[in-house]
Amino acid sequence: MARRPLVARSVPALRKVVARYRAKGETVALVPTMGALHDGHLSLVRAARKRASRVIVSIFVNPAQFAPTEDFKTYPRTFAADLAMLAELKVDLIWAPTLAAMYPDGFSTKIAPGGPALAGLEDKFRPHFFGGVTTVVSKLFLQAAPDFAMFGEKDYQQLKVVTRMARDLDLPLRVIGVPTVREKDGLAMSSRNAYLSPAERKIAPALYRALKDTANAIKSGTSVRDAVAEGRDTIERAAFTLDYFEARHAETLEPIQAAKDGPIRLLVAARIGTTRLIDNIRV
Repeated sequence: MARRPLVARSVPALRKVVARYRAKGETVALVPTMGALHDGHLSLVRAARKRASRVIVSIFVNPAQFAPTEDFKTYPRTFAADLAMLAELKVDLIWAPTLAAMYPDGFSTKIAPGGPALAGLEDKFRPHFFGGVTTVVSKLFLQAAPDFAMFGEKDYQQLKVVTRMARDLDLPLRVIGVPTVREKDGLAMSSRNAYLSPAERKIAPALYRALKDTANAIKSGTSVRDAVAEGRDTIERAAFTLDYFEARHAETLEPIQAAKDGPIRLLVAARIGTTRLIDNIRV
């Protein structure tokens, strides 16, 4: 049986363990999660292990990034199963703060991110989201004091927002993007995939196919506008309700008009049934 990782529930307990690592000259990588772990999360842990001597995984379902109409109360919580998976990967420490530890009585400070957080993608449909993300992530960075922090490319706008925040605030760590992990049919792994009905699950890979077809069309010389328009039509014909399907500059997330303006990232968000899925690929 794999050794159970240490679990810290309070900031003093976390910092005590991290101080022991630092006293030995060890480096630290942090993998922030909301739990309900899958192979995508585990790929972040493996990438963290290659970067640092010690790996910390945080598990905290952050209420600040959910709107009142979203799924905070029903978001999957599978702590025992998560712990077992992380033990198999020999994670050193689980940072699983209570709500009171993360947001104590009287907490009143929030970060208001700009730049890629105002790109008109996720922020257009979830205007509360990146304020909640950057507030909790900045706290995680200050609490765990890692050398590296691993974020999946599936949440590409989030990766760019967190990277900019760390740079703008002179936080002494590197944010590392890790490639998206996919199911065999191409669907990006996500905790929310569990919400899909069997019929919806069969349709869901259409998002990735539309991204690939659009990227190939642009590479073959089709105009960005025409390729993206065809991608949007494909997704809507597959019974999705489209929030956005966009070609953006891969670093700034500014709109792209022509392939020469790249590098290009294609990003999509769409709903099927009650489930909202996001994905993206490089052109």
